Amino acid sequence: MIEDVFKGRVAWKFGDDFDIDLVIGVTNIKYYDPDKLRSVLMQAYDPTFVDDVKPGDVLVGGRNFGYGHPHYPAMIAMRNAGIVAVVAESYAPGFWRGELYQGMPLVTVPGIAAVVDRWDDVEVDWRTATVRVTRTGQQLVGTAPSPHAIDVIEAGGGLNLLRAQYGPSGTTPAPAAAPAY
Repeated sequence: MIEDVFKGRVAWKFGDDFDIDLVIGVTNIKYYDPDKLRSVLMQAYDPTFVDDVKPGDVLVGGRNFGYGHPHYPAMIAMRNAGIVAVVAESYAPGFWRGELYQGMPLVTVPGIAAVVDRWDDVEVDWRTATVRVTRTGQQLVGTAPSPHAIDVIEAGGGLNLLRAQYGPSGTTPAPAAAPAY
């Protein structure tokens, strides 16, 4: 089961309309090998990123985070580096759907980019979309995820949720017998 509250640091703060493919370089979007993706992660921005990020860290973004084509390798690399959630002012629809169905908690909090700096300690309650910034004591509350989004995240992704609902064979379970009256 996923934790309700993440206590980590802001590993990176992205601006508005950020294309997530850029964190690994567009030429690397065809790779899924974790070692290959780790070797190129954030190289254009901070060559020490992979060494500095810790499990439990989060990403922060501005408006329309994840703009561009919804490719998965960039966030696969981020998850493998220890990133546990993304907090942004808003998301590009393709990124939102794709990463939600991969089980990544995506927290929508307007104004977040203006109040955090890189490496700030934060507490993120993804269920209530509440972020507390330790440095300032400031707390921001955004838009809580829908019940369906919570189910997907708790299951660890859309495929896991479907397996839990329908079983590994993919068939719908037989309905229970009607009670006798």
